[in-house]
Amino acid sequence: MCSQTEQGYRMVIDRRAIRKGLSVIATKDSDVAQALTRISYPEPRIRPVGFEALLSIIVSQQISTGAARSIMDRVRALLPEISAPATLALPDGALRKAGLSGRKVEYVTALARAIVAGQFDPVALAQQTDSQAIASICNLRGLGRWSAEVYLMFSLQRPDVFPAGDLALRRALQKLKGWDNRPNADDSRASVAHWMPWRTVGSLFLWHFYRGAPT
Repeated sequence: MCSQTEQGYRMVIDRRAIRKGLSVIATKDSDVAQALTRISYPEPRIRPVGFEALLSIIVSQQISTGAARSIMDRVRALLPEISAPATLALPDGALRKAGLSGRKVEYVTALARAIVAGQFDPVALAQQTDSQAIASICNLRGLGRWSAEVYLMFSLQRPDVFPAGDLALRRALQKLKGWDNRPNADDSRASVAHWMPWRTVGSLFLWHFYRGAPT
């Protein structure tokens, strides 16, 4: 469950870690324990770190997974090596033609400029606490708390993150608990506090449950 990187050793939320985390959560939450008897375990989500991952998060905001994948395929065709300098060197309009909205082009450009200017260092995030890393990312234009938490979960592989602003997660939590009303972000976060220190694994399970739970 650990791998060596340039920054040292980090936890990787692989299948073994997911099973371990959910076994711990199931001892604290009978609804999760019962659901695990009906559906399979979720698959890991391990993404690279750095500019490309943050660019991909910007692309994925407010659009479907399929649409985001298609746009990223076109971006990769433009940029065989996706980096901040290479992005800034693209001709005007190239990212718009790849499918990014005008606002998202502004966000990607601002991110690339911040990295090139030394105002933001994605590598340094690995050495920061969860709250510090979230704050660093949220300082960037177009990257809010949800984007930061997704980066921590999938790129930095932090095990205890719960992106309560995610609508699908809240719908899944409502379904899991059998609640009449969908919880807001604060109530959702409070309701899974006992899942610590495995809330990332719990989030993976909720997304999986939302898609595949029997009705």
